[in-house]
Amino acid sequence: MASTVREALERILSNAAPLPAEHVPLREALGRVLAEDVRSPIDHPPWPNSSMDGYAVRAVDVARAKVELPVVLPVRETVRAGQPPAAPLTAGLAVRIMTGAPVPDGADSVIRVEDTDGGEERVTILDARDAGRNVRPRAEDLRAGEIALERGAVLGPAQLGVLASVGCASVPVHRRPRVAVLASGDELVDVDQFDAVRRGERIVSSNGYTIRASIASLGGDIVDLGIVADDPRAYAERVRGAAGCDLLVTSGGVSVGAFDFTKDVLRSLGAELALWRVAMRPGAPLGFGMLADMAWLGLPGNPVSAMVTFHLFARPLLRRLRGERNVFQRPIDVRLREDVSIAAPLTHFMRAIVEPERDGWWVRLTGPQGSGLLTSMARANALLVVPPERVTIRAGELARALLLGDAALSSPVFEL
Repeated sequence: MASTVREALERILSNAAPLPAEHVPLREALGRVLAEDVRSPIDHPPWPNSSMDGYAVRAVDVARAKVELPVVLPVRETVRAGQPPAAPLTAGLAVRIMTGAPVPDGADSVIRVEDTDGGEERVTILDARDAGRNVRPRAEDLRAGEIALERGAVLGPAQLGVLASVGCASVPVHRRPRVAVLASGDELVDVDQFDAVRRGERIVSSNGYTIRASIASLGGDIVDLGIVADDPRAYAERVRGAAGCDLLVTSGGVSVGAFDFTKDVLRSLGAELALWRVAMRPGAPLGFGMLADMAWLGLPGNPVSAMVTFHLFARPLLRRLRGERNVFQRPIDVRLREDVSIAAPLTHFMRAIVEPERDGWWVRLTGPQGSGLLTSMARANALLVVPPERVTIRAGELARALLLGDAALSSPVFEL
């Protein structure tokens, strides 16, 4: 009996755990996942500093300043970023100060330079609007000992900046998943043998390219096992080449055809198979099991089926292995531009184009939905999810969709 999509995901992820930690230099940590909490060893910022170019003063000294009755103060010194002030600020004085420079003790305000005459020895203050403002307090961002980033954080540019600011030059991250990729089929060749395709003898193994690219986009290290013919012995030998990997992803050979022997080969190698069919379209033939400590995910051979099942099942598995906490994609509500019908009581994932309108997201199909039409995936920016109980969804009705990448969130014009 076929599993539901939810049941299949539960089986695939039931024993998946983040891979062990390793340390990498901060400059090489982009896109990795933090394996441990990182605490700040210092207050950050380590001293009160100015958020403006201007003059550090006491609010009480400038509270009545205005254009008609300006306040004039002697300027004791100029303090640049990285330069400590010479002494605390006393009543009736000002310190010329630059953005980021330490604010002297005794000052509680920085008057922006635009509200002054810019004087270097004496300053005329023309507006009191900054009294009590523009001083960033010590430890405003982090206190010493406070967690700067939590375990499971995906390290993007902002996260790398935080780690740098707390002195984390060597970053504890989860090891990258090592993923073996194997395509099977007598009919398959690589793109450098395209002449055989021109002669009508073979087809290009597009799955090898889509699957490898999908793994790379998730930060996996790829072990390319190439293409293997429909020969059980050759297949078994190629699978042995995946030794030491965390995951083996195959495409083809998981259906019920006379030459679909992947299940038998894996069992002969000692695999424990936990899944063989999912109640979905495209992508019903889907295999999953464990070969010793290595997970195996068997994707269908049809190009669209392979991409859809990778997105639904391999993607959350790889995100779990690399240490992410939030491994599932959140669907969005969409409204249909056209009627959509399904012929079988299965969960359908239809290639679609989602577009934003003022009243929400609207969706239309890319066209014909055959599982061999790879161009329908290239055109799509989302998968429209049609559950088995909704045989027909009428134009204007609500449904749900999974975005593919950020194409649906991009625009040729600037909008706010």
